Amino acid sequence: MEEILDRLFDKVLGCLIGGIIGDAMGSPAEGKGYLEISEKYGEINDFSGVGTDDSALKHILCNTIIKTEGYPTADTWAEEWLNQEDLFLKTRLFYIPVMNAFWKIRAEGVPPREAGKGNMASSSSAMCISPMGIINTGNPRQAVLETYEVASLIHHNFCRDAACVIAAAVAEAFSPEASVDSIIKSAIEYLPSKSAVIIKKSIEDVLKLAQEAQEYNIFRERYYRKCLIPSRSIPDARETVPVALSLFYLADGDPRKSVIFGANFGRDADTIASMTGSIAGAFKGASNFPREWLDKIEAESPISQKELAEKLTKITVNRLISSKKLAERILDKGVG
Repeated sequence: MEEILDRLFDKVLGCLIGGIIGDAMGSPAEGKGYLEISEKYGEINDFSGVGTDDSALKHILCNTIIKTEGYPTADTWAEEWLNQEDLFLKTRLFYIPVMNAFWKIRAEGVPPREAGKGNMASSSSAMCISPMGIINTGNPRQAVLETYEVASLIHHNFCRDAACVIAAAVAEAFSPEASVDSIIKSAIEYLPSKSAVIIKKSIEDVLKLAQEAQEYNIFRERYYRKCLIPSRSIPDARETVPVALSLFYLADGDPRKSVIFGANFGRDADTIASMTGSIAGAFKGASNFPREWLDKIEAESPISQKELAEKLTKITVNRLISSKKLAERILDKGVG
């Protein structure tokens, strides 16, 4: 049992660390095309800092999960936003949909579940949602159901479905039999076939391009030529989530390759690399990242990722035990 718990902790820490490393590594490339990145940096393969709004919003979600003992909702996530309102009001850290939702719940009294209605498309839900996959370890179907509730705070469109995709991929990455193929499959398997058709089709089309290319540079060039979503600002989840899954596939799940591929892809590079890093980190564990990267994050982050991983691991185990006890009680005593 101790060995299993150690492995679970390593994967939880890997998911958290992978997200921050990807966020930080991709930050210099955000908003740039891959040719501009190549000309300016050669290849980005290291990082400084501890991430951007992607990581900040994820940590707020982690706080919510801890306070609710593993059962967050849109309401409790919104409550934690208001508890940390200085972060929203003074830093100018968060993107338009997040600030729209914040002002709806703070100034207009909009119910948190309704705050995502009408907000512009972005990756703001998907970029921070990986902890929902952690607490649904090995259960991507449940990750989709719970994430759909929580992500309604920011989005009510295909971007909420995209958040479900990332949570499901992370949840499957914890499965004992997980593989790159099973993670890709589970990412979209439990989405509704009609209601989530926009994000499902986007993922299927881009994955097909990656499978045909079978090589990162070829895929990136073809994607830029054929698939870019026209945008004057940061691309939305129809681009970032399919690309993140495709880069995870092309990296064969390797954490180091995944974040480097994401950082050098360009466009919304910090978010792409953060999501890819979260999935790869959950799949392979923190121990498969370069030691110097782990040490850098632990030294520089104002929040100890090891302590956070310990808390999330405990919550995850408690949820698994609770589900097991409920099943045993019903199967032993029957229903009323």
